Amino acid sequence: MKRIYLDNNATTAIDPAVLDAMQPYWSPEYGNASSLHREGQLARRALEEARETIAELLDAEPRQVIFASGGTEANNLALLGLCGRLPAHAVTSSIEHPSVLGCFDLLVRRGFPITRVPVNSEGVVAVEEFSRAMQPDSRLATLMLVNNETGAVQPVLEVARECRRRGIALHVDGVQAIGKIPVSFRSLGVTSLSLSGHKFHGPVGIGALIVDRPELLQPVLTGGHQEFGVRPGTESVALAVGLAEALKLAVQSMAAETTRISSLCDRLEAALRALAGARLNGPAHHRSPNTANLQFPGLDGQAAVLALDLFGVACSTGSACASGAPTPSHTLLAMGLTERQARSSIRFSLSRNTTLIEIDAAIEAIARVVQTQQATGKN
Repeated sequence: MKRIYLDNNATTAIDPAVLDAMQPYWSPEYGNASSLHREGQLARRALEEARETIAELLDAEPRQVIFASGGTEANNLALLGLCGRLPAHAVTSSIEHPSVLGCFDLLVRRGFPITRVPVNSEGVVAVEEFSRAMQPDSRLATLMLVNNETGAVQPVLEVARECRRRGIALHVDGVQAIGKIPVSFRSLGVTSLSLSGHKFHGPVGIGALIVDRPELLQPVLTGGHQEFGVRPGTESVALAVGLAEALKLAVQSMAAETTRISSLCDRLEAALRALAGARLNGPAHHRSPNTANLQFPGLDGQAAVLALDLFGVACSTGSACASGAPTPSHTLLAMGLTERQARSSIRFSLSRNTTLIEIDAAIEAIARVVQTQQATGKN
């Protein structure tokens, strides 16, 4: 039985072209990019070419691109590196990724007062609410570009404009946006932006933080001069090359793939609404083209995910970083869903590898599992 993978917001399959691009830098071009000899020089050249490619594709400057191990580290580096040493007020939303929420929990323990801005029933922050949360002593704010659970696109442009007016640093978690919607760091006008390669068919273990002025960052780690002295440790040249290649492929295919993926996602959503009484969590239109978070009345979401796995369909109840948590999705609760409604919700996320045949097969399997649970009153 060929499996159907609909959990691409958690991770994606690495593109074979990305593997090919990486291969020389595992061997034979295995030099340390900090070494002065020929092998080191070749590694440094490949690393800097990767940095230049990423900067060009995301409309930034090469000096603004700092390699990291992924989105979680990039978010930590931005938030903990921009906050300053003395406690000051910070603003975030109630639907951020666990890696961002964890940073703010740490800042609270360090004495930073935090305001968490609510969202509406579609999971979108109101610019006016975010602006009202800013105070005269606010130094830092963060708002994700695309929500990882619902795909809702947040009003980053407007929030960034207000942050600039008030002199507040704004970090944007762009992990679920990069490779799915057009992103220009320059046009967003934010202080920093994070990305992660394995969300757009790149390798796991590599990401980047794009920072307007890297010299303003306080390093979170110490012990090395790498990455402009901001992120110490020997760079993985192979992974950096893979990140750049994956981003290039994602941007090149975006125009053609967005319509196709969006059409498949709409087909899945419409069929499950008709066959299983599904309800959409999140905005109907202004969201990532690959994501549908659906609520199924009378369903135990975790039990359904396990049952679907036996049918060969991979999906999830929300963020992979919160998998196994005893409480329902904090994003769905923030949108006003009850615990029962949140527990009956499943996230489906597609990629450019997803086919029409797979979607139609998934619809049949999902409808069967949902109808069985609803009939037996399992929830």
